[in-house]
Amino acid sequence: MKLSWFNKKTPTYPDFWNDYLDCFNDTKKGDIQNTRFIALDTETTGFSIKEDRILSIGAVSFIEKKIQVNNSLELYLEQDIFKPETVEIHGLMKKGLLEKVTELEAIKLFLSYIKNAVLIAHHANFDKNMINEMLLRHGLDELKNEFIDTGVLYKKSKHIIYQSTLKPISLDDLSKELNVPLVDRHTATGDALITALVFLKILARLDKRKHLKWDYLLNK
Repeated sequence: MKLSWFNKKTPTYPDFWNDYLDCFNDTKKGDIQNTRFIALDTETTGFSIKEDRILSIGAVSFIEKKIQVNNSLELYLEQDIFKPETVEIHGLMKKGLLEKVTELEAIKLFLSYIKNAVLIAHHANFDKNMINEMLLRHGLDELKNEFIDTGVLYKKSKHIIYQSTLKPISLDDLSKELNVPLVDRHTATGDALITALVFLKILARLDKRKHLKWDYLLNK
């Protein structure tokens, strides 16, 4: 499909992308307590960034450690690629009663929701790469938002030195460790809410240790 706004030599972008970029005009970091964070999760057809597709996106926002439950995002995408073997994990059928949107419409709604918020995810690189690949398919650039991975941040808060040989901690294990209930596990919105609660628990731990600073949170 040829996209009217995409030209390799002189790209011109649609208004919705330019509106998203405008949110980053002020690059000054504010106070952490007053920053808008968004915890997100994606359910996908598999783990291949290039070949698989996003089935659903769930996101919840919070400011001043208060989750805005009435201001969440839940998107279900039309399935051009369907893998029946993954249905028992996410429960999403190719057809069904759920209202689904096209991939492009999902992009518009997602960008309008997140704006310039700091994004939180568990194993964040996967969600970030899947979303970026979706953007690139439509002739757009990658996300500009800062990302924080709850798994990495938890290890830092416990002073565990990250090594590639270390087994990544699962969201289940992290929730158990921090006493966070597993509500609606393996739904995008449910996992986003769990991730938000996990992140707030880690923030409370860092606050006690006087480590609640941007360079600590965002340090890769």
